[in-house]
Amino acid sequence: MLFTLENVTYRHILHIPTLHIEKNKMTCLIGESGSGKSTLLKLFNKMLSPTSGTILYNGEPLTDIDAVQLRRNVSMLSQTPVMFGETITEDIEICFSFHEKEPPSIPSIEEMCRQFYLHKSGDTKTDTLSGGEKQRLALARMMLLQPNVFLLDEATSALDEKLEKQVMTTLVEQVKKLHASLIYVTHSLEIAHHFSDTVIDVTPYSLAKER
Repeated sequence: MLFTLENVTYRHILHIPTLHIEKNKMTCLIGESGSGKSTLLKLFNKMLSPTSGTILYNGEPLTDIDAVQLRRNVSMLSQTPVMFGETITEDIEICFSFHEKEPPSIPSIEEMCRQFYLHKSGDTKTDTLSGGEKQRLALARMMLLQPNVFLLDEATSALDEKLEKQVMTTLVEQVKKLHASLIYVTHSLEIAHHFSDTVIDVTPYSLAKER
């Protein structure tokens, strides 16, 4: 198993008696607004720590894994991605420096952006990009980094329905090529069921209904 959760609680938000996430699969988290989907994603890469219980990553307790090293392998992308540089190339180069990796070439950067339907040159200013273009740049950046686990929190929410499907198709194909795992949150049931091996409704684990 990729992740195993046993008796995990997080404050007044989640209580998960048992949950298993399979390795090398596309797993989608759905649920009511405020049910704790984003919280669960953050627990997977130690952006948050459970109030109680145990989370295992590849059979090892997360408490035994250095957070920085974990996040280089279990990478998370939020709905509103952070831009690190003034240009597309600089943005990716800075991100690679954080991961202590050699940055890819400019042609490689531009090609990956094209695969995610971002037809921009490497010297394009990031502050000129729309919200949807920033999301696609962040996905291309993440793919170039090649983590073992992709955690996406509504990372295609700014795209129209047609483009979202195209981007998700590219994403899933690339994740499979890397023999990696994808765990993502979406409000679209069509996206969830079309692109996922497993769909998990987080609502039954939510404590919000008890407040």
